[in-house]
Amino acid sequence: MEYLRYGECGIRIVFGDTIDPAINSRVINYYRHLKSKEITGIIDIVPSFNACLIIFDNTQIEFLRLLNTLRENEAEAVSPIESKPQIHEIPVRYGGEYGPDMGFVSSYTGLSEKEIVHIHASTVYTVYTIGFIPGFPYLGVLDKRLFVPRLTTPRTSVPAGSVGLAQLQTGIYTFESPGGWQIIGRTDMRLFDYNNPPYSLLQTGDRVRFIPV
Repeated sequence: MEYLRYGECGIRIVFGDTIDPAINSRVINYYRHLKSKEITGIIDIVPSFNACLIIFDNTQIEFLRLLNTLRENEAEAVSPIESKPQIHEIPVRYGGEYGPDMGFVSSYTGLSEKEIVHIHASTVYTVYTIGFIPGFPYLGVLDKRLFVPRLTTPRTSVPAGSVGLAQLQTGIYTFESPGGWQIIGRTDMRLFDYNNPPYSLLQTGDRVRFIPV
């Protein structure tokens, strides 16, 4: 674990430099542990693929004091936490008007559209992190047979619910937004509701299974 100063009110804790299930598991354990400690002065904890960003109020706790507290809790914080991940089933309409990039994905991978749907829906994915737009889940690890590059020129508008591929990840656009992922389908499921905490249906560490409809 590497502790890095992140501006005036942030500490970034890095667990590794790759997208790796074991590293991400340590990030999730650390995030959950630190949330449960409710350390005075910590405003927010933001987990990512391989790091946690700690945002703190420097009028309540000084940088060095918080850094020492985090280091004192290090051994306990990275220990595995007994928890059963929640599994979500996401219904998806693949191809056609819902998956405008299915043709490219088929051409690039050499797979038929039927094979693409079967491979994509046969994996149970882990929510590595949430970001980009509220509730957007970065899911992995994608089967290597579905590896495709991002669009050369991102779209200015991608419909909410669109399911996309980018390299070895898959994700779901929770809102209409610009985006550069290869879109292969769409879901009608609402993944983010700002009226109902914790707002995002999918949380870091959850599992996702896509169901073709």
